[in-house]
Amino acid sequence: MSRERLSTYLLIEPMERSKVFWACFYFFVLLAAYFVLRPIRDEMGILNGASNMQWLFTGTFLSMLAIVPVFGMLCRKYAIARVLRFSYVFFILNIIAFYILFSFKLYPDILPIVFFIWLSVFNLFAVSLFWSFMVDLFTTEQSKRLFGIIAVGGSLGAILGPLLTQSLIGIIGIENLFLLALLLLFLVLWSLVRLQRMHRLSRVEALSEDAKTSLPLLGSGSILSGIKMVWDSAYLQKLVLFMLLYTSVSTFLYFEQAHIVEATLADSTARVTYFSRVDLITNTLAISGQLLLTNRMIRKFGLAITLCAVPVLIGLGFLLLSKTPILLVIGALMVLHRTGNFILLRPGREMLYTVCNRGEKYLAKNFLDTAIYRGGDALSGWAFAGLVSLGFGLSWIALIAVPLVMLWSYTGFRLGRKAEESSKNYIHQKTN
Repeated sequence: MSRERLSTYLLIEPMERSKVFWACFYFFVLLAAYFVLRPIRDEMGILNGASNMQWLFTGTFLSMLAIVPVFGMLCRKYAIARVLRFSYVFFILNIIAFYILFSFKLYPDILPIVFFIWLSVFNLFAVSLFWSFMVDLFTTEQSKRLFGIIAVGGSLGAILGPLLTQSLIGIIGIENLFLLALLLLFLVLWSLVRLQRMHRLSRVEALSEDAKTSLPLLGSGSILSGIKMVWDSAYLQKLVLFMLLYTSVSTFLYFEQAHIVEATLADSTARVTYFSRVDLITNTLAISGQLLLTNRMIRKFGLAITLCAVPVLIGLGFLLLSKTPILLVIGALMVLHRTGNFILLRPGREMLYTVCNRGEKYLAKNFLDTAIYRGGDALSGWAFAGLVSLGFGLSWIALIAVPLVMLWSYTGFRLGRKAEESSKNYIHQKTN
């Protein structure tokens, strides 16, 4: 198939080809780096004890609270292009530090805990930066056509990552996997710079003058900047609710999986293999869905239906899990949840930000994607632990999650409708 026919089939305009290619490559190497290390992180969480998982989530949340104000301050002081580059250079330095610590087996008691928290922060923060960059590069109309294609790049990287881990961990050991992740992060930085040069974003200030008027200086770019934007916007408040419900459902699923895996698989190697297999199946299914379903489903059914459909399926899965809390069911439900997120929920959720101003796309969005996301994780983790301490079994907790899933679905539907209306009004104003 020629490049022109492929672009036509994928709904890519000729002038968009280079930008889409580099965006796909950027996401490919970013998620490859993360998924090289993710199975190890999950195993370290189990080694710390499934009943103690809420402490790891709380540590991740507190780390986010420390990082978000720094990011806000940098956004005010420097151009966004420089902030993005600085962020990935910082992550590269972190990877080098972990390589040294694991190689020399320093601080063996706390290093697994620190690494679990760091990788959780890295995943959320780095991916949030990526999508903030994407919603700044593409219009709402372009996002509906292209975000699914760009997400394919991430899914390919998410397949490569666990494959590399499974293939190489027995040969090079855990510590040298960090060198592999380091190489991939250098490629992330390279692709970011290429995109910035391509669109001359390196010369754009962090916020345009009209955006600055809506962003009063609060504590030199502190976390209050993002909080104030949310406080002043009913639309962003609905996004907060959608995010909290999503994280609650995700955390309940993750904790159910941790307890079932801990009880079922006694061997560390078997657990790493299980986590890698779930990653591999999930990301393989996600690619075909992103290529064939994402843009066409969103264009045909609209954003509202897209955002509410997956939660309905997850709710049915929780009902099944409440009846049969076994490894096969939780594994299948994890695949459904994460595949649905890759194919529909994540691209759809990012489209919700295309109707926001530039300040909201970076400061408010980063606040939601980091502090709110991990805050929801921590609260949900303690809620799960509380239910266990009260004597609720995994079956009952799965049943309790069903009403949360239904509210999550309804909130997604309302948000999608609001975003579609805002987009239509904006286009109407431009044509008049």
